[in-house]
Amino acid sequence: MKFLIKKRMLRVISFLLLGFIIIQFIQPHIENPPVTGDIAAPLEVKIVLKKACFDCHSNETQLRWFDRISPVSWIVAKDIEAGRSAVNFSEWNNLPVAQQKDKFWQIVNFAISGVMPLKQYTRMHPAAKLSEGDQAILKNYVSGMASPGTYDTSKTMEAFEQFNQWQKGVGNTSIPVASNGVAYDPDYKNWQSISTTDAFSNGTMRVIVGNAVAIKAIKENNIRHWPDGSVLAKIQWDQLADKEGNIYPGKFNQVEFMVKDSRKYAATEGWGWARFKTIDLVPDDKDARFASKCISCHRPVKDLDHVFTFPVKL
Repeated sequence: MKFLIKKRMLRVISFLLLGFIIIQFIQPHIENPPVTGDIAAPLEVKIVLKKACFDCHSNETQLRWFDRISPVSWIVAKDIEAGRSAVNFSEWNNLPVAQQKDKFWQIVNFAISGVMPLKQYTRMHPAAKLSEGDQAILKNYVSGMASPGTYDTSKTMEAFEQFNQWQKGVGNTSIPVASNGVAYDPDYKNWQSISTTDAFSNGTMRVIVGNAVAIKAIKENNIRHWPDGSVLAKIQWDQLADKEGNIYPGKFNQVEFMVKDSRKYAATEGWGWARFKTIDLVPDDKDARFASKCISCHRPVKDLDHVFTFPVKL
């Protein structure tokens, strides 16, 4: 009886080993295209980026021997494709300057919050982990990219006049709707504040507000999986700074909405996104990829239901 059991185990092991050997001949195609627009950053910044980001976010991927073993190689190939699609430092200078600043601010935000590099990557590539010193280098670099506008009388009056228009709903008299069906909701001006953020990269300040469903979810600590009907809005203004360094809101730039509907927006993991720009509330969805770009940015925090902002205690 023991002999038969051993014989069967040997057959199973032999079968698995044969299958493992066979799949080694089925390898994904991973190549490094030419570098067409390398990031022009200080050497210390590039050193941090190369060790932590370049394997997935550049055309200079360096595969280790264990990265080439199937089925791990299939996962690696998928991660590289997704990484280059989101951010590619080998094509960095091909982006408009404003877009470079926005993307780099996102990168630093991911690094500080521990979202990037991915934990499953650093387990196998421990050298890619970012130290506090590495994070400081990135943060110092991005903080020097832009500064708030100068606070003066003309800008203050412009912002004040625009604020009055914003309160009265002057501008686009119809209700704008994004291509994915997310409509502008003017009632967000009456919603409760959840948190505030700013972006050193482009000199803006933001206030995040939530509708009644979202506020109820926060109070009940039900934000690991936001309930359907939750809507978050992020309002953005220019920053203005006076001579003493005090910060004031400038002109209104845009409002962004995140709408939770698990069925309607199943293709973008349960959330619908829309952005309405300027006082005229022009939908910022020039192509159908707008929502997919949003979910790509928010996917690193999928364990928090794709929401970056941690609400303050209400």
